[in-house]
This record gives sequence, C-alpha cells and structure tokens, in this order.
Amino acid sequence: MNDYNVYKKMRTVLPLMLLLLLFTIIVAVAVGAVYVPLDRTFRIILDNIGLIDDPALPQEQVSIICRVRLPRVLVSCIAGAALSACGTVMQGLFRNPMADPGILGVSSGAGLGAIIAISLGISARSIYTLPLFAAIGALGTVTLIYMLSLRKGRISPLTLILSGIAVSTFIGAVTQYILIKSNTYEVRNFVFWTMGGLNGMMWEQVRLITLPVLALLAVLMMFSRDLNLLQLGEEEAQSMGLEPSKTRKLLLLITSFITATAISVCGPISFVGLIVPHIMRLIIGPDHRILIPASAIGGAIFLTGCDILGRLPASGEISVGIITSILGAPYFLYLLIRTRRDGEIF
Repeated sequence: MNDYNVYKKMRTVLPLMLLLLLFTIIVAVAVGAVYVPLDRTFRIILDNIGLIDDPALPQEQVSIICRVRLPRVLVSCIAGAALSACGTVMQGLFRNPMADPGILGVSSGAGLGAIIAISLGISARSIYTLPLFAAIGALGTVTLIYMLSLRKGRISPLTLILSGIAVSTFIGAVTQYILIKSNTYEVRNFVFWTMGGLNGMMWEQVRLITLPVLALLAVLMMFSRDLNLLQLGEEEAQSMGLEPSKTRKLLLLITSFITATAISVCGPISFVGLIVPHIMRLIIGPDHRILIPASAIGGAIFLTGCDILGRLPASGEISVGIITSILGAPYFLYLLIRTRRDGEIF
C-alpha cells in the first residue's frame, strides 16, 4: 500500500471509527440498572470534562456516570485497544492470523501472580496489589519463555510457541495446586478474576492502566514500517537495513508489557487480540501503519460493546470475558477450518 492510500484511509477510516467509538462510549455509560438518556449522558460527560457548565443536571445521575460507569468504560476502551493492537503485532511477527498475545504465556503467568496475591491475603490491602502481582507473574513468565527460546542471539518462532505451551502448562499446574490448598473465599476471588471483568473499576484503575498502555502503543506505531518489512521475509528485510532478530525481541518485549498491564487490571479476556486484528486486516489491508491504530480503536469498540451486552440481561450482569469467549470461539473455529483448507500451518 503506497503512502497516498495510507493517508487517504487515515483521513476516512480512522475518523469514522473514532465517531463509532464515541457513540459506543456514550451508550455504555448510559446503559445500566439506572438508564440515563443518551443526550443527557453526553451532556454529563461534557460537563465532567469542563466543556460545558450545566448545574441543572441531576446530581444522582452525574454521580452514577462519573464515579461508576465512566471509569469502567475507559478501562474497557484502553484494555481493548491494548489487547487488539498487541494481537495485530503478534500476527504480523508470526505471519499467522491465529496468533495472539496469549501464546507467550502472559495469561498463565498473570494468573499465577494473582492467585499468589489472593492466597497470601494481601490482595485486599490495596487495589494495586493484585494488578502488581499479576503483572510481575506475566512478565516473569514471558522472560522465562524468551530465555528458553533464545539460541545464539536469535529466536525461532516455533521454539517460542512450544516453549510458551510447556511453560504455560507447568504454571497452570502450579496454579491449580495453590487453588487446591486455598479456601473457598480465595478460590471464588480467583475464579472471578479469571473470568475477565470490568465490574468495580474506579479512577485508580484508569490511572494505573492509561499512561503505560498509551505510551507503549505509541512506541508500537513507530515499528509499523518494520512490521511491514518483516512480512516480506527475513532476507528481504535485511537487504533493506532491518535487523529482524533485534526487532522481534523489542516487539515481543513491548507487546508482553502492554498485555500484562491490561490483564493485570481486568483479568485475562480472551479473543480480543485474535478476532479484531483479523477483521480489521480484511477491511483495511495489511499495512501496519494504519492497521495498528485501526485495530486499537476496533478493540476498544469491541470490548466496550461486549461489556454493554453483558449488562443487558435482567437476571444479572455477565462478565465481559464470557461474552468475548462466546463471540470469539466460533470465529476462531472458522479461522482454524479456513487455515487448514488453505494448507497453512501455525
């Protein structure tokens, strides 16, 4: 894709997606046990950020939106953008539509860190304790898998995947053992966390996740040209001045940190990093200069939309991780069948 086409799509596709994201945010903030009309919701948001001053707004609705729903929706947007953008990078690195951030063992490592914090009884001391332990577990697992896959300064994609499977299986066994020794309350807390949920998000979680994710997403955008070169093959990329091994190491490190940050706050949410990048690639093409930002916006729309669906049942709220799995699993099977039909292998 030439520069003109990329610039043209950036002027058309991205603004439309941002408008759709804004509409999704307003709907997500309005929907709940207490419904707030969309126009009033929009005015409350504008009043909250200081663009208007409307003292006639009902204070009980202002409190519900600004203290409860808006932080939750912002976390869903940032986490969705993080997981989807990282999925785009992983699919580009491995040149496979079924790659996602989970193949590096981030979720299993985060789960181990979370259950350790819960079983030690320190997760309730601060809202930052559980995310901190989950992030440490995720990054520690990625480091171990990376070291096992490294040979003579190079990383084999196949070795990386196999190492990820082996380490994730071992960590899963350790996690299960800790669960067996835990009491009912600890097990319930861990199971709730592993479902992937946005309930109870506050402004502290928004501050915790926003800066590192947005900063590192900006860094990923700087590698969009390098990802395009990697699609041509290692020899072609080297002939154009790129060091494929070094680039892969940096991108794996950055995507792992972004994914760990998102998972540590809202738990492991499946399929966002798989289906959104694939759909966006079908819509706008493979050029990562526009694919990464489009996937990030698409991920924010998708996860926020799934959160809306989870809050619709009158019988009670459904965790957003369950909704993404219900929607994502059939799409994954479709990708698997199509990949086998086309003769491709992971």
